[in-house]
Amino acid sequence: MMAVLLGFLSVHGANAEVAKIGLNYPKTGPYLVEGLDQLRAAELATEEINAAGGILGQKIEIVWRDSQSKPDVTTVNVTELIDKEGVKMVFGGSASSVAIAAGKVCREKNRIFFGTLTYSTETTGEEGHRYIFRECYDAWMGAKVLSSYMKEKFAGKKYLYITADYTWGRTTEASVRKFSGTEDKSVHKGMLTPFPAATEEDFKKAISFAKMVKPDVLVLVLFGKDMTTAVRIATTMGLKKDMQIVVPNITLGMAEGGGAKVMEGVIGALPWDWKIPYKYNYAGGIQFVEKFAAKYNRYPSCSGASAYAILYEYKAAVERAGTFDTPAVIKALEGHEYTLLKDKQIWRDFDHQSVQTVYAVRCNPEEVVNKDKFKLDYFEILSSMPGAEAVKTREEWNEARKAAGKPTEYEKLPGE
Repeated sequence: MMAVLLGFLSVHGANAEVAKIGLNYPKTGPYLVEGLDQLRAAELATEEINAAGGILGQKIEIVWRDSQSKPDVTTVNVTELIDKEGVKMVFGGSASSVAIAAGKVCREKNRIFFGTLTYSTETTGEEGHRYIFRECYDAWMGAKVLSSYMKEKFAGKKYLYITADYTWGRTTEASVRKFSGTEDKSVHKGMLTPFPAATEEDFKKAISFAKMVKPDVLVLVLFGKDMTTAVRIATTMGLKKDMQIVVPNITLGMAEGGGAKVMEGVIGALPWDWKIPYKYNYAGGIQFVEKFAAKYNRYPSCSGASAYAILYEYKAAVERAGTFDTPAVIKALEGHEYTLLKDKQIWRDFDHQSVQTVYAVRCNPEEVVNKDKFKLDYFEILSSMPGAEAVKTREEWNEARKAAGKPTEYEKLPGE
C-alpha cells in the first residue's frame, strides 16, 4: 500500500522485527511507467515473502524514494534510505545514470545495490564494482540478439540513430553499431536528444532530420515516454512506410504507451515478456504472471519481473549466508545460478551481470493486441539468444575496464 507522506509499503507483523529494503524508482519523469511496474512487483513479492515468514524470520518493508530519473536526486535518496531509514539493501533503476549513482552511494555505505532496469554497458562494466548487481540484461546483450536478426533481414542497408544523450543511450548506440556493422558514422548518421528534459520539439527536429536523411532503418535509442513520443511523431510524419523503426530496448509499458496502431511493426529487444513463460513452459514465470494479473488486472513488464526476481534472489542469498551482513550476502550471490521466471540465469562472479537468455521481438498488429483480455499482447518473439553467447566475454570486459583506466578485478571485501 503506498503511503505518500512516508514513502513506504508498510507490511508490519505483530511485534515482529522488520528488515527494511530501499526502492529508488522513477515515480515521476520520463520513465515513470517502468517505475510503476517495479513498485507493483515489489509489493507482490513483499506480500508473498512475508506470508512465508519473511527473511531469516524478519518481515520485510519496502521504503521507496522517487528518483525522477535524476542522478543527483538519487544520491540524496539512497543516502537517506541507508542513513535515516536503515535499509539493508537498495534496488531500482530505470535510468542507468541513476543506477550508477545509487551503486556508488551503496558502495560507500556498505550496502548492495541491485539494478532492475539499467541497460548501459557501464553499469557492470566501466562503473561496476563489488556492491552492484544487475538483474536485467545490458545494451550489449540486447544489441547482439537484435543485430543477429537485423543483419539477416537488413544487410547492407542505411541506418540512422536518434539517441538519448546519456550513458545508456551512448553505450546502446555503440553496441548496436558494433553488431549491425554500422559503425561508419559518415554513412550511418546519428543525432542526440537531451536527457532527461527532452521536449516534443526536440523529437520533432530529430524525426524531421530522419525524414530528410531517408535511412532504411531508423534506430530510436530512446526509452520510456521519450520513445513513445518519437514513434508517435514518426508515425504521424509517415516514416513507417519508408523505413523500419527499431527500438533497441523495449518494454511492455513503452509499447502500451505508444499504442497498438503506432507501435505496430516496431522491432526491439528485451530480457523478458509475459508471453515467454507460456511459450517455453517456464512454471515460475507463469505463476508470477497470473498472480500479478490477478492483483493488478494487467500483465507485468520486464521491469516488474526484474524487481520481483531481485527480492527473491536477495532473500535466497541472505538465507544461504545466514545473515544480512553485506559482504557475506555478496559472496553468496557471486557465481550463483537461479531459475525463477524463465530459464537458468547466473550472477557472473567477476562483474555481477545476470547472464541470461535474451529476445528479439516485433510489435504485433493492432487487431492481435486488442484480442487479448487486457489488450496487452504487444510482442511477437522473433528469436532468442543464450546468455553465454550474448554477454561480453571476460576478455571483452577486461578491455573495456582497461580503456577506462579501471582494474580488471573488483575490489576486495573487508576481511578478504
